Amino acid sequence: MVYIVWVFLYPVRKTRSLFLILSFLLGISIDFFSDSGGVNAFAITFIAYFRLPILMAVLKKSDLDYGQFNLKTLSANKIILFISILTVIHHFIVFSLEYFSFSEFLNIISNTFLTSIFTIMISFLGITLFAKKK
Repeated sequence: MVYIVWVFLYPVRKTRSLFLILSFLLGISIDFFSDSGGVNAFAITFIAYFRLPILMAVLKKSDLDYGQFNLKTLSANKIILFISILTVIHHFIVFSLEYFSFSEFLNIISNTFLTSIFTIMISFLGITLFAKKK
């Protein structure tokens, strides 16, 4: 589920409503092709909405300069923490809506954990490897 990198890399200073609409459209297009009934659209829109408060919690206020914020310029620990929080929230929402049963709680947790590990690794590698050097 590497498509959530969109949420990580979208500029903070851009219009939030446009960001939420584009995130929803990305999620609904994935739902359309995977026949998942809106699960991905809800999950990616949810993490897009809560991205800024989570970013503010991960970073100190002095670190968060909206004019020049760029995920690629942060330390590796902060990038991994930010990516991890959003990824686990996204995957938990996807799998809990997909299974939608309390009897499947262990499957939800195990799928969330395992899928999150691989998504975090691939996202972090992609962000660090394909970052423009200044």
